[in-house]
Amino acid sequence: MPADGPGRVDLNADLGEEVTDDAGLLAVVTSANVACGFHAGTPAIMRSVCAEAARRGVAVGAQVSYLDRENFGRVAHDVPHDLLRDQVAEQVALLAGIAEGEGTRISYLKPHGALYHRVTDDDEQAGAVLAGSGRLPVLGFPGSRLLALAAEAGRATYDEGFPDRGYSRGRLIDRALPGALIEDGDAIAAQAVRLARDVASLCVHGDSPGAVAHARGVRRALEAAGYQLATFVPPP
Repeated sequence: MPADGPGRVDLNADLGEEVTDDAGLLAVVTSANVACGFHAGTPAIMRSVCAEAARRGVAVGAQVSYLDRENFGRVAHDVPHDLLRDQVAEQVALLAGIAEGEGTRISYLKPHGALYHRVTDDDEQAGAVLAGSGRLPVLGFPGSRLLALAAEAGRATYDEGFPDRGYSRGRLIDRALPGALIEDGDAIAAQAVRLARDVASLCVHGDSPGAVAHARGVRRALEAAGYQLATFVPPP
């Protein structure tokens, strides 16, 4: 759904992935997608990210993934519904306990990598992700089956755009193809302003080169265009 009110948009990034400047990004973003250990992250890193997010008033989201650290969660797997449901529940429970201990809570759910793309079209895996994540609000790709099924179940849904990714016919270009990644800061900022009209949140990938600089550039461009930066789900 669109941003909550005219001129308001969220800026999120993937954090806790062991290759990311977490502190640098937390100084810029309004929501943090925290890796829950299946594709990246450790309890110690989760604690550090949650503590700093709580201090800065940044919303914490559970970034759930396939159990595949070797491939950073970027390879699709045919995981049976019940197993995927339980794996999602395990990730959410781990982060929830850590977040609570650091004075915050999980405010939403967002799949990572190959799982994010799979649940765009796959009802079974989308259903498993939802079944394993309670009643958490869901952040996902516009028009995805994940968001449609969540909405049908009465859950809050929010869609997002990717300023640092290339699009073709409304979908993200596969990372293996030319044009998938946008690396020029001015181009990223310009695309962020274009996308902000139609989404609740914008994602700057934390594992990209220059992620913090890109996030700062996006934030400056959005504010210059009149947008208020605010999380779509208020933190506690």
